[in-house]
Amino acid sequence: MNAPLAVNAMTTEATLIDQFIEYLRAERHFSAHTARCYAADLDQFCKFLGAPEGGLDAVLVAVDGDRVRDFLAHLHGKNYCKSTIARKLATLRSFYKFLARRGRIENNPVSGIRTPKQDKRLPKCLTIAEIERLFSQCDTTTVLGARDRSILETLYSTGIRVSELVALNISDVDLGSSVILVRGKGKKERVIPISPGAVRAILHYLDLRRTMSNNPKHDQDALFINKHGQRLSTRSVRRKLDKYLLDAGLDLSVSPHTLRHSFATHMLQSGADLRSVQEMLGHQSLSTTQIYTHMTSEQVQEEYEKSHPRA
Repeated sequence: MNAPLAVNAMTTEATLIDQFIEYLRAERHFSAHTARCYAADLDQFCKFLGAPEGGLDAVLVAVDGDRVRDFLAHLHGKNYCKSTIARKLATLRSFYKFLARRGRIENNPVSGIRTPKQDKRLPKCLTIAEIERLFSQCDTTTVLGARDRSILETLYSTGIRVSELVALNISDVDLGSSVILVRGKGKKERVIPISPGAVRAILHYLDLRRTMSNNPKHDQDALFINKHGQRLSTRSVRRKLDKYLLDAGLDLSVSPHTLRHSFATHMLQSGADLRSVQEMLGHQSLSTTQIYTHMTSEQVQEEYEKSHPRA
């Protein structure tokens, strides 16, 4: 096995990797963050191959299935988890499929390689009581506290991703009709109902916000802004959530995505149609949404075993 060589896969202009990343951005409409993740995976692969600077394309085109398997074994030896190895393999699969379609390779070295079997892990979910306890930590008499309450209410009410949340503009929210317009992955738009509690929280926040948003330098379009008047970042949302989790005495491993999981689980537990939940979550495949049916089934089993006298 060749020793990895420190190589930056993105230094050579117009390499095959550059073309692939541009294809992801321009044709597949991947976000900048997702494209960077693909680039980082390919950069790691190039370092493993020991590709000389300026000769990346020739090395990448010459890769065979055994070399890909060597890379996966290398990752396993570095104690990468199965999901991370699977993601990196998916990156290589997409990259070499791109090269095949462009006529740069005759045989796809990844085509015969199976994705590692994943451990079944159900997503974390908060109880309704925990949700209420979390929300109650926000001081809604202040602008920022009211903003944070409306953020938490919106995440749980709609199940949207935190990246979709921070991208919301005021014009995307129709509080009169209780719906929001969300731009998801691949720039796909979907309209999602929003709960009365979230509507009230947003109205209250916007009412208080008027006292701080007269500055012309403030972002007048963004729904959620920071204390400087600029659009809130996903990292800021996570930091705020961490603070409220600590205040509420809840599990600090809970993330904004946990509220999305909680939304889906509670909807299905209450009898919501699976395809409706799929639409609201913005899942392309129904199988992605079905994990929540497994989750609710397992919870029912746990309750049965805990409660039934003959269980």
